Amino acid sequence: MDFKIAVLPGDGIGPEIIDQAKKVIIVVGKKYNHKFNFTHGLVGAIAIDKTGNPLPAETLELCKSSDAVLFGAIGDPKYDNNPSAKVRPEQGLLAMRKELGLYANVRPVTTFPALIDKSPLKREIVQGVDIMMIRELTGGIYFGKPQGRSEDGNTAYDTSVYSRYEIERVVKLACEYAMTRSKKLTVVDKANVLATSRLWRETALLVARGYKELTIDFMFVDNAAMQLIQNPGRFDVIVTENMFGDILSDEASVLTGSLGLLPSASIGLSTSVFEPIHGSYPQAAGKNIANPLGTILSVSMMFDLAFNLKTEAETVRTAVEKSIEAEIVTEDLNRTHPKSTSQVGDWITEYIKKI
Repeated sequence: MDFKIAVLPGDGIGPEIIDQAKKVIIVVGKKYNHKFNFTHGLVGAIAIDKTGNPLPAETLELCKSSDAVLFGAIGDPKYDNNPSAKVRPEQGLLAMRKELGLYANVRPVTTFPALIDKSPLKREIVQGVDIMMIRELTGGIYFGKPQGRSEDGNTAYDTSVYSRYEIERVVKLACEYAMTRSKKLTVVDKANVLATSRLWRETALLVARGYKELTIDFMFVDNAAMQLIQNPGRFDVIVTENMFGDILSDEASVLTGSLGLLPSASIGLSTSVFEPIHGSYPQAAGKNIANPLGTILSVSMMFDLAFNLKTEAETVRTAVEKSIEAEIVTEDLNRTHPKSTSQVGDWITEYIKKI
């Protein structure tokens, strides 16, 4: 089978980790007789520097015409440290979500047995944790209007807006995931304070009626943040709104022992985007020390969700697990005898060839 992949390395460590992901895709293609065609595009700070636009029209068209998008990271200190900058790399990511209709971010949070002791939490708390976090991506305070500042600059305001349709589609997706797992769904909100959260509860209850075997419960976001640390094993599938999901999914990432381990998929109305959850880590750019496993696991999700290649997806995940067991990992996971970014990618590639 032939597949067209839009490759957007982005900024910082993005190009380095994307290179390792491409190695894995190529070797899987050879092993299982698939052809993966890569076309590269600009996004983020590098796109601003070259075109003045964090998401050039050419990149957007490339994404729309591809079967999937493989995305690295965006962000650069020269924009992060300049509060007056009118164009920012992150605007490219938000625009991509909007233009591609990327309405749900899916983040699996699983602990690897070989890395249990790398977690900052006690072994008995994190052992066996397997959470699917689903975050709504196109609504809420990040996109709500009006937003701005007063004329004197001393007051700023943002508006959180949700429609019933936006909530229905992401809750339905979460219900579908839950039905393939333990049939348990937690909806996280702040319904005691926010009108949008009350609409979330009302809509989630209506959607859940279509899934008779599903158990659904609701949790305020502050309690959910606490429970993720105290008792993460109580969760299976979590669905929540945009900003709450942004914060909670990053919090949950520490359970695994490294932010560099976690993949994600942003599900779109046509093309979906696959990326690690970490940022551009500019301090490590060009040093060949960044952890590529989150990106490689994102490739596994791409095989599964975008291409329906279940065996290929499991092959990649197994290779990652074996690399961790063999301690072929970067310095964030092994400071004593770390491997470089490219060494990790090479080892995984060779493992896939042999199995």
